[in-house]
Amino acid sequence: MSLITSSGAFAQKIVVAHRGASGYLPEHTLEAKAMAYAMGADYIEQDVVMTKDDQLIVIHDITLDRTTDVAEKFPGRARADGKHYVIDFTLAEIRQLAASEGARTVNGQRVQGYAARFPMRTSSFRISTLAEELELIQGMNKSTGRDIGIYPEIKSPEFHLAEGKDLGRAVVAELKAYGYASKEQKVFLQTFSWEEVKRLRDEILPEAGIDLKLVMLVGDDEEYQWMFNESGMQEVGRYADGFGPDKSLLIAPDSTSGNLKISNLVELAHANGMQVHPYTFRADAGQVAKWADSFEEMLEAFFFEAGIDGAFTDFPDRAVEFLRQR
Repeated sequence: MSLITSSGAFAQKIVVAHRGASGYLPEHTLEAKAMAYAMGADYIEQDVVMTKDDQLIVIHDITLDRTTDVAEKFPGRARADGKHYVIDFTLAEIRQLAASEGARTVNGQRVQGYAARFPMRTSSFRISTLAEELELIQGMNKSTGRDIGIYPEIKSPEFHLAEGKDLGRAVVAELKAYGYASKEQKVFLQTFSWEEVKRLRDEILPEAGIDLKLVMLVGDDEEYQWMFNESGMQEVGRYADGFGPDKSLLIAPDSTSGNLKISNLVELAHANGMQVHPYTFRADAGQVAKWADSFEEMLEAFFFEAGIDGAFTDFPDRAVEFLRQR
């Protein structure tokens, strides 16, 4: 497998296709990734979870219920909480599932998460392995002459470790096998786990003999509060190359068009050598910030007033066109 070439990841503001072009096709399907590629995204995201037989698949949840027909195909296989965990199924079993637009159960009925998106339970989609997705992106890089990056996430590493599986080590080994080996390449490796970020930097990457850009993902949960000041961000910057906050941490949701309440987190991250790539920018009804008149006005505020370096979005075409026009 050939080594990936670099094209200066930080030369300009970037668009990360969140689970692919997930505003248009079911999330994390190869079809959604190909569409995101064609739309001009700079990076394409992969959420990675491990199966019972130690295979790496691309799916957002550690459970199968929201985006597949697992309950119908495998009755009686749920855990005590009623959920079907990826880690309880082999890859061969997961291959039998139909992937679909995300849904939730309301009064016993399956209701699509975003009503205006690709119709649930139509056409034919499957869950893919991480290897298959890397081969798709690398194949398109070869055939188009472009250099589109990858942005894998190690999902719930503590859960996997408690189940006897070292997801972080497995993901790094897979990335190395596909030629991703240095910070100069277009790859960011992300996780919401501070302990895993430290383990990656101190143990896993050195043991693998490679060095990748790491991103610390954060929400507004109490566990991350210590990071949101000068000393905390300095500590994060010792391990991470990027900071991936929920976008509400950068511009307060109760801002108004004439009074944006912008936090100092971008400034703090930049001062400690980190890029800032918040999540998730959606154009669906009710998903555009109340203080913005449009999806593009929301992007304008985040990119050029808050000063972010990149954005995770379900609508990569809209963000790419916005930056191109800007």
